[in-house]
Amino acid sequence: MNLSGKLLIAMPGMGDPRFDHSVVFMCAHSDDGAMGLIVNKPAPDLSFDQLQEQLGIAKTDRSQEIRVHFGGPVEHSRGFVLHSADYGGAGTTLKVDDRFGMTATIDILEAISQGRGPQSSLLALGYAGWGPGQLEDEILQNGWLTCDAAPDLVFSDQNERKWSRALKTLGIDPLTLSAAAGRA
Repeated sequence: MNLSGKLLIAMPGMGDPRFDHSVVFMCAHSDDGAMGLIVNKPAPDLSFDQLQEQLGIAKTDRSQEIRVHFGGPVEHSRGFVLHSADYGGAGTTLKVDDRFGMTATIDILEAISQGRGPQSSLLALGYAGWGPGQLEDEILQNGWLTCDAAPDLVFSDQNERKWSRALKTLGIDPLTLSAAAGRA
């Protein structure tokens, strides 16, 4: 199972409040582990303007707006830009699939500030990481559902609706979702 380019949807009652109602875009998944970014939890106290100032990136009249999110509980001070595949940094972009890329170097922030960035993007501080087999175990324990990642859902500015929208792509009404797992 390779979940790169897919979404994880947190199940109710998962037990970890950091992931409550989370939608996680999977950037990489292999036998060595997995790495993803939470795409529906905005960082409440940080804007891109503030980040530009902290990093000494000059703002121009062509600067694009980018939303800052809590990407996960690992390495909060590290930034990752999840973006449309129309942008590729010189050897610095992880091509997730034909629709998504992820860049974790300052060059993409400078490009966004100069109006040369990707068409769609979001900035995540921190990431979600799993060791070998850990994510698969959490899925078997009813912690996560998986679905395809649609750019209009991932890059939507309606963060509060992403969880229910992701569930609806699976035909699941969030009001009928139970935390209890069954075994036949």
